[in-house]
Amino acid sequence: MSTRPSGRYAQVSLILGLAGAITVAIALLPGHRGWFDVGVYHGAVNHWLHDRGQLYDYVRPGTDYGFTYPPFAALCMLPMAWLGWHPTIAVNVAVTALAAALVLWLLVDPIARREGWRRGFAFALAACLFAMLGPVRDTVSFGQVNLVLLALVYADAWLLDRGHRLAGIGTGIAAAVKLTPAIFIGYLVVTRRWRAAATAVATGAAATLLAGLVAPEASRKYFGQALWDTGRVGALDYVSNQSLLGLVARWNPARPDRLVWIVLVAVVLVVWAHRSRQAARRGDDRAGFALTGVAGCLVSPVTWVHHLVWLVPALVVLADSALLRRSAGAAAPGLSPYAPSSPGGAARRAWCWWTGAYLLLCGSVVWLWSVDHSGVVGFLGSNSYVLLALAVLVFLPVATAAGTEAVGERPAAVRLTLDLVEAPASAVPHRPTQGSGRWSRVPTARWRASPRRSSGDGPGVPGRRGSG
Repeated sequence: MSTRPSGRYAQVSLILGLAGAITVAIALLPGHRGWFDVGVYHGAVNHWLHDRGQLYDYVRPGTDYGFTYPPFAALCMLPMAWLGWHPTIAVNVAVTALAAALVLWLLVDPIARREGWRRGFAFALAACLFAMLGPVRDTVSFGQVNLVLLALVYADAWLLDRGHRLAGIGTGIAAAVKLTPAIFIGYLVVTRRWRAAATAVATGAAATLLAGLVAPEASRKYFGQALWDTGRVGALDYVSNQSLLGLVARWNPARPDRLVWIVLVAVVLVVWAHRSRQAARRGDDRAGFALTGVAGCLVSPVTWVHHLVWLVPALVVLADSALLRRSAGAAAPGLSPYAPSSPGGAARRAWCWWTGAYLLLCGSVVWLWSVDHSGVVGFLGSNSYVLLALAVLVFLPVATAAGTEAVGERPAAVRLTLDLVEAPASAVPHRPTQGSGRWSRVPTARWRASPRRSSGDGPGVPGRRGSG
C-alpha cells in the first residue's frame, strides 16, 4: 500500500521525535548499570584462559559477583579474552541490537503485513516502544545475554512454523548457554513436536558435552556444585527477583517455605501446559511461545528484572488481539461499540490491558520497595511483575483456528476466545494473507486463515550476585 509523501514525512517526523524523546529519557533515567555483567564475563574468560584460573572461582574485583552460566556459555564468550574492555562493550551492544532487531522483525512484521502498514514504519515504532521497557534497558545496560537467547528461541519458532529440519537447534543452544530457555523444549514436548524437541535436546546435550570435553574441570564444578548454590546468584528476597520463589521469600525472608514454592510452580506448570496445548491445537504458536516465556520467568528460582524481556512477546500478542478485535468490530457495524460483549468494547479492554502491562514494565516500579517491602502494599508492590506474569499466563488471549474438519464451523475461520461476538458472514471483509501457518498470525478475526499444518543488578545494588 502506497503512502502519500506528506504521510510519509509525518511518519518519519513521528519516529524521529519519539526516538529523540526516548533517548533523552533513557539518558536521564536512573539505573545505568555500566555494562557490569559483561564485565563479569570479560573478566571470567580472561581469568580462565590467560591466568589459568578456575572459571567458577573468579570474582570481579571489588565485588562478590562471579560467573554463573554453564561452561558452554564461557566457550561462546571466549573471543572476549582477545578484546579490550571498550571493544568488548561495542561488540556486546552490536550483537544485542541485532538480536533485538531479529526478535522485533519476527514478532511485528507479520502484523504489519496483515494490517497493510508500512513495514519500516511499524518496525521503527515498535523499536521505540521496545527501547523504553525497563527489562530491555537493563539488559543493554548490564550487557546481558537475554535478548540473544530470545532471538535464538524465536528464530526456532519461525523455523518450526515452516516445518524446517533445523527447528530445535536454536532452542538447544539457548538452553546450553543458560538453563531457563530449556522450558521451550518442554513446549515442544507438550505440543508433540517430537522431531524439533529431539533436535533441541540433542543440540543442548552436544553443546554441553563439547564443553565437558574442552573444560572438564569447569563442567564438574558447575554441575556438581555451582548450579545448586543459589547463594552465588544473590539474595532470594531481593526485590529484583521477580519469580515465584522471590515472592515466597519476600513473604517470609527469614525462612522461605520451599514446599509452598514447589506447589506454586506445579500449579503454574499445569496451567502453562494446558494453555500451551490449547494454543498449539488452535494454530496459535505465537501465543504458545509467549506463554512459555512467561512461565519460564515464574518457575525459575531467580528471575531478575532484566530477565523479563521474555514477557515482550506476550505484549505483542496482547496488542495483536486488540487489533483483531478492532477489525471484528469494523466488520460488524450493526453492533454498538459500547456494548459489553461487542468487539469494539473488547478491543478497548484489550488496549487498556496492554497499556497497563506496558507502562508497568516501563516504570520499574518494584524498586520503590527495594528497601522495605513489608505490609500489604509493600508485598503487592514488590511483587508487581510476578503478579503481572501470573495474570498474563491466565488471561493472555489465544486465537482459535477451526479448519474444514471442524463440524458446524466455517472453513478456516478465525475467532478469539474472549467473548468475541460473531459478525454476519456478509459483513466480513476478505483480506489476502501474506504469512504462513501458525507463526505469522496473519489471519484476522473472521478473515480467512491459512490452513493449519500438522506437524542483576550491578554495583551499588546489594542483593544480587553473579551475572545471571
